[in-house]
Amino acid sequence: MNRHRTAISVLLATGTLLAGALTAASPSAAVPRPASQGSWSAERMRAATPLDITAAPGATARTAPTTSEHPTTIAPTPASSSPTGFLKDSLKASPAAFPQPGGAWTSGGAVVKTSGRVFFTFNGKSASCSGDSITSANGSTVITAGHCVKYQGAWHTDWIFVPGYDNGNAPYGQWRATKTFATDQWVASEDMNMDVGLAVVAPLDGRTLSQTVGAQGIVFNGGYNKKMYAFGFPAAAPYDGTKLVYCSGNSGKDFLLTKDHSLPCNMTGGSSGGPWFQDFNEATGLGTQVSVNSFGYTFLPNRMYGPYFGNEAKAAYDKAQTA
Repeated sequence: MNRHRTAISVLLATGTLLAGALTAASPSAAVPRPASQGSWSAERMRAATPLDITAAPGATARTAPTTSEHPTTIAPTPASSSPTGFLKDSLKASPAAFPQPGGAWTSGGAVVKTSGRVFFTFNGKSASCSGDSITSANGSTVITAGHCVKYQGAWHTDWIFVPGYDNGNAPYGQWRATKTFATDQWVASEDMNMDVGLAVVAPLDGRTLSQTVGAQGIVFNGGYNKKMYAFGFPAAAPYDGTKLVYCSGNSGKDFLLTKDHSLPCNMTGGSSGGPWFQDFNEATGLGTQVSVNSFGYTFLPNRMYGPYFGNEAKAAYDKAQTA
């Protein structure tokens, strides 16, 4: 399957990409939306159908992220089920390649629990993205791409997060969203610079998400040009959605349509919303999240782009973490 078919491709769904230059959607109220109930069996997760959503040619105005002089950094949260926190998981670690344009993550660590697949219904179809558990006041916050919670004016329903997804299995449970959020700019016009979404998930068996799997740290206004690791569950060829995949390398800054981070990476559809980390420790699987997988250009193959976490992303995070 061709990963880069049109000018700009958003990495949504299990097997294909959202293609085309995004145009403004009908404005929608910047309020959280509840996710409806539904059943996600192993078969339904494996068979989630690709969404091939092509927007009309053209480009909307894009908002440059506003920044503050000093970064805001939130530390990771250990899973309370492990008395030694994340370090227990590091015992399974083995060296990982750097740089890496795309390969299965086999080094263990916290990231195998905090990252996972996102499933939802959009326009009557089952689809998937990727996401990550991040430290939050409510202990129940997942961060992903904006188009993984809302696209073309419609908020996705039946939204769940499956940390540690393993080929249809949910070793840490299925976590159902009670509310989903995005940056105000994504809600209003689906501005590619602001492709950041979040979900608050309900407790499971009396425990919060971060108590169960832990949560990664996050930084806002952390700057550009960092050594980074990106993770996700790509499902389009040559991947099949069954494995946690990573890319690593020295990031840059998009000099074309957006102000996004840029990283050499061949991940495909389904990886959208997967976390990008700076200060990533291969031994513990811990890092500071700075972005999410968002899109790729047709004429620049094997390169991923992710939104800069500026003041707008922090405002959306603050709404979610206190919900």
